[in-house]
Amino acid sequence: MVNTLDDSRLSTVLDVKVQLSVRLGSCQMAMRDVLELQPGTVVQLGQRADDPVGLYINDKLIALGEVVVVEEKFAIKVTTMVGGPA
Repeated sequence: MVNTLDDSRLSTVLDVKVQLSVRLGSCQMAMRDVLELQPGTVVQLGQRADDPVGLYINDKLIALGEVVVVEEKFAIKVTTMVGGPA
């Protein structure tokens, strides 16, 4: 079992690229409504503005956080790590 970051087995995968994504919210829509979407359409999500967003690695939830702005770009401030050692 790997326990430390300096373990030689782990060091071989530390540079492997993974997909990091943030999910702000979701909703369900009828296909007829999806087909009517156009620029300027507002799609209301099910989450409240103050709800945490999910931080995912390769579609696996790893953390929750809040959206912040850093140097005029959106960023995520991690507030909670999800899960833990098995």
